[in-house]
Amino acid sequence: MAREIKGEGQAHEPVLLDEVVHWLRPEAGGTFVDCTLGLGGHAEALLAASDATCVIGIDRDSEALTLAKQRLARFDLRFRAANANFSEVGTVLAQMGEFYVRGMLADLGVSSLQFDKGERGFSFTVDAPLDMRMDPSDGETAADLVDRLPEAELADLIFEYGEERGARRIARAIVNARRKHPISTTGELATLVIRALNVPGRWRIHPATRTFQALRIAVNGELQALQSFIPAALSALEPNGRLAVISFHSLEDRIVKRSFQLESGRCLCHVQTHGPASTRVTDLHEPKRPNDLICSRCGARKRVEVLTRRPVRASHEEIARNPRSRSALLRVCERL
Repeated sequence: MAREIKGEGQAHEPVLLDEVVHWLRPEAGGTFVDCTLGLGGHAEALLAASDATCVIGIDRDSEALTLAKQRLARFDLRFRAANANFSEVGTVLAQMGEFYVRGMLADLGVSSLQFDKGERGFSFTVDAPLDMRMDPSDGETAADLVDRLPEAELADLIFEYGEERGARRIARAIVNARRKHPISTTGELATLVIRALNVPGRWRIHPATRTFQALRIAVNGELQALQSFIPAALSALEPNGRLAVISFHSLEDRIVKRSFQLESGRCLCHVQTHGPASTRVTDLHEPKRPNDLICSRCGARKRVEVLTRRPVRASHEEIARNPRSRSALLRVCERL
């Protein structure tokens, strides 16, 4: 994920910035929540759109939060911040006395600050401690997972979260290597993956990319947090309020798409192809009012309208200027 960074030797701009401002409509004023604040690039644009706009910024990374506060200090009381996981948005708003807001944004994945600082362990471009925690003070590191998980569980994790076809070979190589000594750095793990996949040489995409993605997702509980976040966010939106979510890979986007479909009243039971037709839900009905349950099996209920039939992507100009925006997918829905 790319966000603008000042003072790091290179400027990184927030992805899909114009599109986010367009869909969230901050020029009309109101309170907005940037649920993954990062360095505050999106929040800054929302605040600059109108003197009547306020922003609450949430981030689990205390270092990013400190820098964002400095950047947004000029907006004074129109900006407030909280150190929390974005899935805890409901709790954060209640603590601040805000129960309904005009709009929310979640820009998923790794921030530029985390990715570009080699010592955080997210990248294989620098040999650094194998950490990958978005909150460096909480939970297991990637090195802990690599050292602890049995081979079968490690292979399943790399296959499920990294969509890596060579997951079993990689897991076997990791287990064999850790018998001699713990795998503690990004360089060690990247080298192991290259050898396990037997792909020496130069590549368009580094062979360890999917493995690193899988471990990062597992370490930070990213997909579980996303599944919890969307219903919590929608519950905190006022009528006609909007939720915008930017994802960066198919696992995230699949959750966002499915959640938006269910929340727009689309029953997804028919999508399942296993089992006889008689096992599918039969208690469908037209909702009499917003929030009425439509399907008791899949949980479909009509409380939003999906505004983006297909995900919004970065323009060719933005991709040329900011290559990290290439994989960004923006989906937006509106509360009824």
